[in-house]
Amino acid sequence: MSLAYPSQRVAYPYFVVALLLFVLQVTMGVWVGLHYAVTMPQWLVDLFPFSTARAMHTNLLVLWLLLGFMGSTYFMVPDETERELYSPMLAYVQLALLVATGVTALVGFLFGWTKGKPLLEIPFPLDWMIVVGALIFLFNVGMTMLRARRWTATQGSLLGGLVFLAGMYLFNLPFYRNLSLDWYYWWWVIHLWVEGAWELVAAALTAWLLMKITGVPRELVEKWLYVELGLFLFTGIAGTGHHYYWIGAPKYWLWVGGIFSALEPLPILLMLVDAAHYIRERRGRLNGRLVFTLAVGMAILHVIGAGVWGFAHTLPQINYYTHGSQVTVAHGHIAFFGAYVMLNLMFFYYAVPQLKGMAAYDERRGNVAFWWLTVSMSGMTLAFSVAGVLQSYIERVMGLGYMTAQAQMRFWFGVVVFFGLSLLGGAILAVLDLLTLRPAPAEAKTAGSV
Repeated sequence: MSLAYPSQRVAYPYFVVALLLFVLQVTMGVWVGLHYAVTMPQWLVDLFPFSTARAMHTNLLVLWLLLGFMGSTYFMVPDETERELYSPMLAYVQLALLVATGVTALVGFLFGWTKGKPLLEIPFPLDWMIVVGALIFLFNVGMTMLRARRWTATQGSLLGGLVFLAGMYLFNLPFYRNLSLDWYYWWWVIHLWVEGAWELVAAALTAWLLMKITGVPRELVEKWLYVELGLFLFTGIAGTGHHYYWIGAPKYWLWVGGIFSALEPLPILLMLVDAAHYIRERRGRLNGRLVFTLAVGMAILHVIGAGVWGFAHTLPQINYYTHGSQVTVAHGHIAFFGAYVMLNLMFFYYAVPQLKGMAAYDERRGNVAFWWLTVSMSGMTLAFSVAGVLQSYIERVMGLGYMTAQAQMRFWFGVVVFFGLSLLGGAILAVLDLLTLRPAPAEAKTAGSV
């Protein structure tokens, strides 16, 4: 099975690097959780501080997800525009630049070279390298689309999300002397990335993939892209307000943010429901059951993580107690996993077999990895949630000290570490499977696509 557009091959090194960083990110997460579950020896704390491990964990999350999005975009755009990528060489230069920046940042964290902002700890000089990489990416993708002169809603949603993603990062560059102002724009980067720009990118990639694996008509899935764009404008941006409780913004933001931010995942879920209905009613055929399974898992966990868990603790009366607690951590883990980790894995399992020239591949290990990861993350989320409720009650209702709350939470962090190790096992299985995909068994080949 040969690729229609050879330039799509530039996606593969992005996928490989992203997958390796995924395993490293989960490893750092387990190490961070262990600090809550047991008392670390002081020499080990001095050698590898908690703050360093946490910075690595969170920044690796952002880096590997972005590399996955970029690789997926480079695979999708030639097919969607029906022309080769503008410059494969620029794509390789961009990857080298971003990887070098990421490695420099990780090594810098070990020596205390950090900006100090959560999720944006990368030191100021390296921020400009990220900006250059993003501009190369936008130029490459934009020129490919412009030269093709074949515009679709999928392309528009993808390009709009990418431009907005790059634009929001610019608010991370200035130094704000006023702490409230600094955190105000910090949320512009963090929230409007993950609940704004990334949502548009996820919707576009999902729409394109559903058209490929189900044969669902373009107009059926693209109508949900318009809904996604509307929700992004009217709920994604307004939803930023649920972060403003502690920084002195007007009170109306609490209600606006708490109510609207839970609506963002709905278009992707409804897009998937429409595709499933099309398959059932019109006897459509799936060209990859595992990819569709991952799509269903992504949609469901996206709604649970970003919608249910998000809405449950962003209402003002609840957020008053839970803001910044382990309840927030529970929401963040399941939301990121459902919305973006699943998205990347879904796209990898669609693209990698084609990049390796396989018409059909053995899906058994991938199915095991999917359920292993899903059960592990669900267990972690529940454990984080219980720990967060305990923390909120002990610290913010009873008014007891931080260490008193930590002592009561320790058992639940033991549970977190258990499921974290399990998640690491699932991640390793998924990565090994993707890097060493095997052709489908003989009986599956003769049966054709399911």
